[in-house]
Amino acid sequence: MKNAIHYTIVPKDLAAHLYAVTVTVNQPDPIGQCFSLPAWIPGSYMMREFAKNIVQISAESDGKKIGLSKLDKHTWIADECEGTLTVRYEVYAWDLSVRTAHLDQTHGFFNGSSVFLRVEDREDSVHIVDIQKPQGSDYDKWRVATAMRQLDARRYGFGTYIASNYDELIDHPVELGTFALATFKAHGVQHDVVLTGRVPNLDLLRLTTDLQKICEAQIAFFEPRSKRAPVDRYVFMTMVVGDGYGGLEHRASTALICSRADLPVKGQPEMSDGYRTFLGLCSHEYFHTWNVKRIKPAAFVPYDLKMEGYTSLLWLFEGFTSYYDDLMLLRSGVIDAPAYLKLVAKTVNSVLRGSGRRKQSVAESSFDAWIKYYRQDENASNAVVSYYTKGSLVALALDLTIRAETKGKKSLDDVMLALWQQYGRDFYQDGKEGRGVNDAEVDALFDSVTGLKLQRVLDRWVRGTEDIPLVKLLAPFGIAFNDERKNGKPGLGMRTTRDGNDCKIAAIYEAGAAHRAGLSAGDVLVAIDGLRVNANNLDVLLGRYRIGDKIGIHAFRRDELLIFNATVAAPDAPAVSLVTEDKPVAAVRLRQAWLTQA
Repeated sequence: MKNAIHYTIVPKDLAAHLYAVTVTVNQPDPIGQCFSLPAWIPGSYMMREFAKNIVQISAESDGKKIGLSKLDKHTWIADECEGTLTVRYEVYAWDLSVRTAHLDQTHGFFNGSSVFLRVEDREDSVHIVDIQKPQGSDYDKWRVATAMRQLDARRYGFGTYIASNYDELIDHPVELGTFALATFKAHGVQHDVVLTGRVPNLDLLRLTTDLQKICEAQIAFFEPRSKRAPVDRYVFMTMVVGDGYGGLEHRASTALICSRADLPVKGQPEMSDGYRTFLGLCSHEYFHTWNVKRIKPAAFVPYDLKMEGYTSLLWLFEGFTSYYDDLMLLRSGVIDAPAYLKLVAKTVNSVLRGSGRRKQSVAESSFDAWIKYYRQDENASNAVVSYYTKGSLVALALDLTIRAETKGKKSLDDVMLALWQQYGRDFYQDGKEGRGVNDAEVDALFDSVTGLKLQRVLDRWVRGTEDIPLVKLLAPFGIAFNDERKNGKPGLGMRTTRDGNDCKIAAIYEAGAAHRAGLSAGDVLVAIDGLRVNANNLDVLLGRYRIGDKIGIHAFRRDELLIFNATVAAPDAPAVSLVTEDKPVAAVRLRQAWLTQA
């Protein structure tokens, strides 16, 4: 492939966490070829400046060194040359996350956006990468896991991989090491489960069985007739650690981090909260295969990875995905209805906990993700609303509204199918991208698909800040919305964290008892009415008081000891629960159709 862009990547120094990378360009720009590295990665809306991890870089042409000048924080230009141009550089990889790159003696992982320089004006060329094994017999058993197409590599082997363009190249993360591997088929498509890290007594069969149910439910959701997945192969690549959680979607794979305790154990058939949460994470990232990787907001087509990409639609792409991730656990049979309603109640409580929901709409939260949601501070709960959690409640509210007003003839499922058919199904056609959807088209689609006039509720719930009337919306489905705060314990309206053996305030909730007393985030609690407070006993001490009791609080702010007078308050944290009722029959039918995708 004469005009292809060629890369090699080698785990060069595992103890120093360095990848050695080369990029070779035939027929470079004769007046100076530019190269750049993305500043952010799709799916994680924060400027991360990956170029900061390039340790050293140089260029040569036909074996002779040539000049390479830096134009800005992530762009270089090579001097004029007539022959083949090769740029060599080293990348420091010591971020154990799903977003960048990591390398040590136990494994390697990288996203292309943090290691592969973009050859400017050649993004549409075929991109070929040779992934090489680390030197030394200690790494003879290492393998490669990626959804990228293999050119001359054995399955899971080191060798040459190929992508049709730069966007595809950086959309296939790579895992290197001695990972555990299991495979299953969902509607005929191979799915690989890759787990890196020690997991004693892992019930891998149960994990793959549950994932197969979830994947098949989602494939059938978007393609109910053909049951055709949008990928030829899919990879769940998971880094298992002592304590961690996170995921990032890609077009044919997902990179995940989970806690060891969240994975299923042989001989323990009950479903733990941690395992349910992990399955929900897998379901969320898999749903993104359709919703955001192929159905995209117009602002992401194409991605401009040098600067922020602003969109007001993350409430749809992340919020709706957050709605369907748990719903698909239920519809696939992995969890039951009471467990699902418990998850919904948890989301409701999370949204109602913060007063930021009254100040920022989910559309505004989407647009400001770059400066607010991904850069939260101690005041975030009082200033920011999550387009994930409230976005999922918007999806729930719209689904219930559509089903109730059309007497079950239409639902949010129909809207998602229309989005898929009009914007997503043919997005990657013949190696070229389709087009994204904009705000006005989303609004119009809701009305055209459902036959309802939904502009007013979209303005209130998406672009406004009022609370969603879930009590009213759930009633036609025979679900009672209960507020159980009366059963809660007295409190002060704050969130604390452990700092050594100290109890440190992490956040103060607006209008709560701690706020009224004058306490602030960062204060270290010392004593309540003369009794010492430590990292473990705050709730025990507060439990001895009644609502309305006056207490004296000693706390350090920086190195100064301050005294505060507070009034113990009723629980202000929401404690919502959802309970099903067996009648009337019409409500039960509506509920069953919703929860079973009938």
